Amino acid sequence: MVKEVERAGIPVVHICTVTPISMTVGANRIVPAIAIPHPLGNPALDADEEKNLRRKIVEKALVALETEVEGQTIFD
Repeated sequence: MVKEVERAGIPVVHICTVTPISMTVGANRIVPAIAIPHPLGNPALDADEEKNLRRKIVEKALVALETEVEGQTIFD
């Protein structure tokens, strides 16, 4: 689905825990997530730390959305 949305001219960021799968499906902008059971957080952290972690991932995804890419790019 990522490729179809991109083909329509809408940039997409794929936030995922297993980046090779994103590469296989053809995502152009890939942002690594934390872990399979908790991709956008870490329940072991206190509330403030987890909020900061989530914010960092979302900010990275926004930067990826604004970035022109030529082919697949992982934003570490």
